[in-house]
Amino acid sequence: MDSVYLVVILGTIVAGFIQGLSGFAFGLAAMSFWAWVLDPRLAATLAVFGALSGQILAAVTMRRGVDVKRLLPFVLGGLLGIPLGVALLPRLDMDWFKAILGTLLVIWCPTMLLAKNLPRISSGGRAADALVGMAGGVLGGVGGFAGTLPTLWCTLRGVDKDVQRAVIQNFNLSMLLVTMGTYLATGIVTRDMLPFFGIVALAMPIPTLLGAKLYIGISEARFRQVVLGLLTASGVTLLASSLPTLLARAL
Repeated sequence: MDSVYLVVILGTIVAGFIQGLSGFAFGLAAMSFWAWVLDPRLAATLAVFGALSGQILAAVTMRRGVDVKRLLPFVLGGLLGIPLGVALLPRLDMDWFKAILGTLLVIWCPTMLLAKNLPRISSGGRAADALVGMAGGVLGGVGGFAGTLPTLWCTLRGVDKDVQRAVIQNFNLSMLLVTMGTYLATGIVTRDMLPFFGIVALAMPIPTLLGAKLYIGISEARFRQVVLGLLTASGVTLLASSLPTLLARAL
């Protein structure tokens, strides 16, 4: 089998498991594999497709009630951010893309690990939630990373783990549906991508369900350590692959 397809499969398995366990982060985890070998547009499209497939699977197998008033500002802000992210996607430079994503992972994941020691944010109200949702929408349009900032924000807000998962899961599902629809409408999705879609669709369900099953019995502290530890390692890998090239350009 072509090595590119193997990388796509491996990235899907790891990302599917992490999304099943955490309720988000498919794009972040998958990109730590795919950004090495795939064109940014293809990688972003596959990340959105895989994350959307996983969220639909989660919606069917792990139904959760959600506070609509808490969710709505995030969704409205995200809908404004998605077109900005989609417009940015064709202009991405592969090495800068990996460097920015890697930096995001390396900074954000350890911050989340230490979040229990950070002061809780109670100000800003729904307007602040909407701004965070908008930033998530931009990242969602770039490549399925919509849940990253809202998850950190909910943690800083002191939101309960199960409530947070319900909000982020439904926010992600909304953003991913709109993002994939935008990709289709604007021609970002091409016929050449279909074999990769098939691979992701086949490789994603089992690890996603295994991750979801593990989530039920895992403690909040352990759940955070496992997921964010893996994502931090992914960020280090992305930086290691992109920074040498960027430094060489600068010299």
